[in-house]
Amino acid sequence: MQSIPPGPPLRVVLGSPRGFCAGVERAIETVERALIMHGAPVYVRHEIVHNARVCAELREKGAIFVEDLADVPPRSVLIYSAHGVPISVETAADAAGHRVIDATCPLVAKVHKNGRRYAAEGRQVILIGHRGHVEVEGTLGQVEAEVATVASVAEVEALPFPCDARIAYITQTTLSVSDTRAVIEAIAARWPDTVGPETRDICYATQNRQEAVRAIAADVELILIVGARNSSNSNRLVEIAAAAGCAAHLVPEPGDLDPAWLEGVTRLGISAGASAPESLVRETVARLAAWREITVETREGVREDIAFRLPRTVDDAAMDTHLCNAPPISRAAG
Repeated sequence: MQSIPPGPPLRVVLGSPRGFCAGVERAIETVERALIMHGAPVYVRHEIVHNARVCAELREKGAIFVEDLADVPPRSVLIYSAHGVPISVETAADAAGHRVIDATCPLVAKVHKNGRRYAAEGRQVILIGHRGHVEVEGTLGQVEAEVATVASVAEVEALPFPCDARIAYITQTTLSVSDTRAVIEAIAARWPDTVGPETRDICYATQNRQEAVRAIAADVELILIVGARNSSNSNRLVEIAAAAGCAAHLVPEPGDLDPAWLEGVTRLGISAGASAPESLVRETVARLAAWREITVETREGVREDIAFRLPRTVDDAAMDTHLCNAPPISRAAG
């Protein structure tokens, strides 16, 4: 039995909700069902979600992740990731005869729909998001009109549109209401004729996870965010904790934990990005328990009961029996 190093007991507070959101659950289950229905390999355009552990487990089952459709043999089973794809990818997939399964998160698809509708109304569309993010690139490629991308008030002020322009804004789903508030206010202040989606159209999971981190930040000395380095929402949770005055670190894998972070710490919070499996949270807690005597409690937060219907091509009730025999990827908690 491993001895516990000397040091005061460590109180660990788990944020809730944390981990997988409904869109991530849907995307992962889509790949799992496609593998059962069609057999390996199935091809996935981009990482299905931004988490190395999730993608590694799906690779073991027969999923192949690609960035370029040129790497996909003709007439293959091709799955679009939760982040969505540009129209150009859809066109190329059709030309190659691929059997396409669209796992785009329904909330991302709604952003695409809103962007197209606003453009069709003759409005100048502004996308609030981070250039280069795969979701943003997909959204830009779904709106067949000029779309300006901004991430700050300063970038809004630099836009060249006249003051009487008819404006519409849409947002990257991994940004919360609080993330976008100042930018939206700057857009509306500069262009009186501005429209945008209702608050309920903003990604609920992003907002809930940020509020959960804020809730525990006041009660702990350090917060660990379990999530991938390329996960926008996970990195944002680290920033949220820091802005609340709490030290914070991103933990892609439990092996990335640094014992030095715990020096002088007796109260520690843990949460996870929307693409991080609960198994990583459990392993992180176990690693802490190997170093210190710990007690674990869960801080109750908003209860999420949203579930998205699977893509029609894999939404078959007869699949349920088969899926019971397939080892699942650890789901979310909270």
